Amino acid sequence: MQYEVVLPAAGSGKRMGAGKNKLFLLLQNKPILIHTLNVFQNDENCTGIWLAVKPEERAFIQQLLDEHHITKVKGLPNGGEERQHSVHSCIKEMEQVDIVLVHDAARPFITQDIIARLVETASEYGAAIAGVRAKDTMKKVRDGKIVETVDREHLWMIQTPQAFRFDLLFEAEDVAEKVGFLGTDEAMLVERLGYPVHIVEASYDNIKMTTQEDLVIGEAILRKVQGTH
Repeated sequence: MQYEVVLPAAGSGKRMGAGKNKLFLLLQNKPILIHTLNVFQNDENCTGIWLAVKPEERAFIQQLLDEHHITKVKGLPNGGEERQHSVHSCIKEMEQVDIVLVHDAARPFITQDIIARLVETASEYGAAIAGVRAKDTMKKVRDGKIVETVDREHLWMIQTPQAFRFDLLFEAEDVAEKVGFLGTDEAMLVERLGYPVHIVEASYDNIKMTTQEDLVIGEAILRKVQGTH
């Protein structure tokens, strides 16, 4: 089942402490961004990629796309101050498609199998997001003191991609913009419309490159995927 994907790529990477867009940092001599893009470039069901970028980085990103033969990118609109603004910038430029995915450009280890299940679930129900079950004991804390131990059986750690019917995400983004609401992810915007969002169990390997420690973990995951040591 076909889809298009939106990748917000205009972040600053402050938590990484790299002094530049963390997507340009290398994993096995290849930028994180290219690792992520290759997943969608190589997926025959992906018919288009949209990258929200900083204007001053557009030329360099285009150079990377050309160098690594990424041919599915349909647009490089300006990213916004927040992720939500970047996603909306892409959505407004897209033509009507059945299913649209939103994925963190700094999550290079998503698999085509998980993507396929997300697309299928979103096609059937309207909205689906990737996630994994919480492993650790969870505590609610207030003013430095534990006030409750939360039953982790019903807790999930949410990842991306998040998949939606295009018209549903477009409406959710549009409504949020009109009322000035800023959500933590696209699913939250859809939830505000009273629409159920289904979860698809993903992988603990589907980490987001956020800190220097993640780069070390990322190298290990790459070696595992490639069957090397």
